[in-house]
Amino acid sequence: MQGQAQQQAYDRGITIFSPDGRLYQVEYAREAVKRGTASIGVRTEEGVVLAVDKRIRSPLLEGESVEKLHKADDHVGIASAGHVADARQLIDFARRQSQVNRLRYDEPIGIETLTKEVTDHIQQYTQVGGARPFGVALIVGGVEDGQPRLFETDPSGTPYEWKALAVGADRGEIEDYLEEHYDEGMELADGIALALEALASVNDDGLTAEGIGMATVAVDEQYRELPEDEIRDYLAELELLAEEEEGEEE
Repeated sequence: MQGQAQQQAYDRGITIFSPDGRLYQVEYAREAVKRGTASIGVRTEEGVVLAVDKRIRSPLLEGESVEKLHKADDHVGIASAGHVADARQLIDFARRQSQVNRLRYDEPIGIETLTKEVTDHIQQYTQVGGARPFGVALIVGGVEDGQPRLFETDPSGTPYEWKALAVGADRGEIEDYLEEHYDEGMELADGIALALEALASVNDDGLTAEGIGMATVAVDEQYRELPEDEIRDYLAELELLAEEEEGEEE
């Protein structure tokens, strides 16, 4: 009881550190991210792959209304996990920063620069009273000077660069799968297959094309979201389709 009372004394304000150096509100924001469905990023030699689990919870819900994939600029895609409304605010901020950079310097913004602009913005909400941290993590992927780059933003405002990663639910299990099967020399199609297989590794019932969102940013192309039919073809080829969708195909 004493430990619980001590925690409550320090988790009421975002600007208050606990005696052991923790910001409880930031840790709660990370828990909010874990409650979101999984998003995956994979970096390949030919570009970056983003895949998200949209998990349509009702047949009455329009799948296109589930916003987890976003275009920040022609060369940048962002996937999110956590509170969708928080993600929308950060996506709008990222888009503004991309536009400002093009107007100011007449060139596309760097992926690392954009990520750090976003994380600097996130960090402000960890030290200002009267506001809460953003309960969302982003995967920022794109091409910078011909090189694919892949970053993660944390609710604390810390950026991390990855070769492949997952955020949201089942992160540990998905990253274990990615660590085992990732190959730095893979092509873009291999990255798409790896992302789908990693999602399927934590979905025992298989995947549906409607419940998956995918986008790529290739070295020689712009941001592109894969249409549902193309995703279904990949799932069928990899034998990852859910049984009910296999029946529909037949």
